[in-house]
Amino acid sequence: MKTTLEELLAFVTVVDSNSITKAADKLNQTVSGVSRALGRLEEKLETSLLSRTTRRLALTEEGEAFLVHARNILASVDEAEDQMAIRRQQPAGLLRVNAASPFMLHTIIPIIGDFRRSYPQIELELNTNDHFIDLLEHKTDIAIRIGTLRDSTLHARHLGTSQRRALAHPDYLSSRPPINNIQDLNHHQLLGFTQIDKLNEWPFNDEKGDLLRITPALSASSGETLRQLALAGEGIVCLSDFMTHKDRKSGQLVEILPEQTVKVLQPINAVYYRNTKLSARITCFLDFLSSRIKDML
Repeated sequence: MKTTLEELLAFVTVVDSNSITKAADKLNQTVSGVSRALGRLEEKLETSLLSRTTRRLALTEEGEAFLVHARNILASVDEAEDQMAIRRQQPAGLLRVNAASPFMLHTIIPIIGDFRRSYPQIELELNTNDHFIDLLEHKTDIAIRIGTLRDSTLHARHLGTSQRRALAHPDYLSSRPPINNIQDLNHHQLLGFTQIDKLNEWPFNDEKGDLLRITPALSASSGETLRQLALAGEGIVCLSDFMTHKDRKSGQLVEILPEQTVKVLQPINAVYYRNTKLSARITCFLDFLSSRIKDML
């Protein structure tokens, strides 16, 4: 009897999840169903693929060798299905996209309606996480990452760059001392990040010529929280253009010291795990996002 795709998928998902229970959740199957699929696969191959203990799973030597082939087979089937969709000019299937909350809210959400009308056969799953995630663990097809990429094992597509600026609501500025230079910032309420301390380096040169490191009077972990605080007139914030372009255009947020601002650009990349040609649904999403993101930066 030949190995089935169901058995291969169960094996790969268990390996990626490092847990039969987690794999069952991801596959929407029962734990016993996944265990039986693994048992059938090992029986057909006449070898053990996983060493099981009460605390962990580990690949055997045979399991490591077979895993490479199993991934290639599943990727080939996925690509074949995508190619059939391309032939019908209707890319189809589930597409999982992950991004930080502010990018999802201000850049992806505004274009989703147009994308779904253009590609009605693509089922979207949009997830947010303000920290870098493991794509395999979270079963993510595309993750949008802002800043310098650190994982060289990922494929990446550059989407653009976003400048960081210091901003405040007009009501806040009108009720506080004027700001003519960076020293004047010492007399104002500065809003900063609790995490990713580098984001508390603002795009101004200090007396040493380095980027100005601020001490926040009020901190938050989310850029969207800081944006809302600035809109409420609680102080001055430094955020990327992709999440403030509408606020700046409407005058709800005004740039501070534009002539003294150092042009600090954050790269925006889409990252993904694909050993073969990109699937149609991933390709069309990235093409669509690339064509629209320029108007949002």
